[in-house]
Amino acid sequence: MPKGYIIAELTVTNPGPEFDEYREKVLSTIEAFGGRFLVRSADAKLLEGDHPEGRVVVVEFDSVDRAMAWYNSAEYQEILPLRLRNAVSRTLCAGGT
Repeated sequence: MPKGYIIAELTVTNPGPEFDEYREKVLSTIEAFGGRFLVRSADAKLLEGDHPEGRVVVVEFDSVDRAMAWYNSAEYQEILPLRLRNAVSRTLCAGGT
């Protein structure tokens, strides 16, 4: 079964207590679904296209179903508004080998 990946480009527009709370809580939600960070970088090198300002994040799960289960979980949905209010992002779910 192919692995599942959550890939996000995000720019924090309002650093502060709310975004700090999101960062403090997100790891436990990911780990609860067997996920692990592969990349957390504010130093991505642009090779093609438009450069995202900010951070690039890649989280690996055992399957696309597990990645989607994490994203849709009550635990993650509870903290997601903290990120949405304080960052501009593009987030994808993809499967791979």
